[in-house]
Formats: sequence, structure tokens, C-alpha cells
Amino acid sequence: MNYNYSYLVRFQYLGFRFHGWQKQPNLKTVHWALDKTLKFVCKGVRFKTVGVGRTDAKVSSTNYAYQLFIDEKLEENSFIKSFNINSPADIRVVEIKELHDEDFNIIQHPKIKEYRYYFSFGEKNHPYCAPFLVGYLEELNIELMKEGAKLFEGFHNFKHYCTKPSEETKVERTIDSCEIIENTELSASFFPERSFVLIIKGQGFLRNQIRLIMGALAEVGKGNYNLDFIKESLDGNSNIEFLKTIAPASGLHLHKVDFN
Repeated sequence: MNYNYSYLVRFQYLGFRFHGWQKQPNLKTVHWALDKTLKFVCKGVRFKTVGVGRTDAKVSSTNYAYQLFIDEKLEENSFIKSFNINSPADIRVVEIKELHDEDFNIIQHPKIKEYRYYFSFGEKNHPYCAPFLVGYLEELNIELMKEGAKLFEGFHNFKHYCTKPSEETKVERTIDSCEIIENTELSASFFPERSFVLIIKGQGFLRNQIRLIMGALAEVGKGNYNLDFIKESLDGNSNIEFLKTIAPASGLHLHKVDFN
């Protein structure tokens, strides 16, 4: 792109009031709010922003990244301060670094993404929990869900864990790690006494893949699926037509993006 400077910017956002990352007509999205703020902070300067990937409506991120192309050099500390003063309360820049590699492309560059899905079970949560974690009213067999999570690790056919894949969609992917542990990081006075988090790491994920994985694991926890069903669902030749449960978006957080 024909701009004088390029920066990698990391920022955080609470996605609960946004319709995902990507700009859409007549909808408030994270990308829309970002560019709206930048037009004020970088008034009169030509710029363009490209995100590291899409997130769904109500999905949040503690470490999202975007590439900022701009015609004027930025003083990094001043930029962070100015952006955070003028941005909405649910968006915050945490870091900006100038990119000296002219060939760096945030979309194509190899990366590892870590997603986290926070959830609890057994009782109705305080309403304030809604933007952060999903509360399943049923009792869940957490130990069995932990076993199920490990089955997703490695190279598999994830055609059943993708919403409306096309013939060109590469459904064979590798998940580097997948585990469920007790949540000790995200907390608030109104949170339930115990909550859990599904942590998934990989180079790239299909549309709604993680929410479908979480949905399947929740069905395992409820006793509706067994571990053999999960194994079968990862076989591209299985007779399974579709998975019936997609987990709510608000429990999903893009936790980290590491560029190789």
C-alpha cells in the first residue's frame, strides 16, 4: 500500500455492544469505532487500517492487533495517549510499534492465535456477567469435557466445526493445544464462585469453529454426546450432518496473537 509509514498496533476491546470487527452498513462495529477515533486523532492525515482477522458480534479481545498505514510519522507515546482519551470506554490501545519490513502483511504473516471461552454452570449468573462468560444452567461433567477438549488437539478435518464452508474452504486444520481449566484470571465481585475457561491455540480457525467446539463440549458435559461422538465428528468421512449447538458469542475472547 502506498503510505509512508506502517505500524503494528495492539489494542483491547469489549465486544458486547459491537457487531463484530468488520465494518457493516448501519451497524456499530469495532473497525468502525476504531477508524472513527483515528479520524479525530490523525485529523487531515491519510491512513488505512487492516485487522488481524474477524471476530463475531459480542466477541471481545484482550490483545487484538491491526496494521496502521499512514502518511505521517507518529510519536508513539503521544498516539497512545491521544487515542485512549478520544476512544470509547470499551476500546483501549496498549502498544504501537513502527514496522520497518515493507513486506509485512498482517493477514498473511504466520501467527499463533489463542482464544479463550469463559463459562460457568449450575445456576443463573448475575446479569453483569453477560459480557464476559456464559452460564449454563445445567450441571456439566467438567472432567469428561476436559477429556473431550484434548481430542481436538492435532491435525483433523473440521468440516463439522465450520458454519457454511464453501468447496474452497480448507477444513483440515491443526489445533496446537486445547484444554479446559478452572478460571483464575478473569474475575469480578459478581462472578460465580467457580468458573472455567476453554483455551485453544492454533494458526487459524474457521468461521464459528471455536464456538462449535465449545458447543459440542457443553453437550458432552450434559451427557448428550460421548467421547466417541467427538472422535467421529473429526472424521471427514463420518455420516454426521451437522452439530446442533453453537455456544453463545459473549463468552469468547481473542486472548493473544503472536507473530512468528
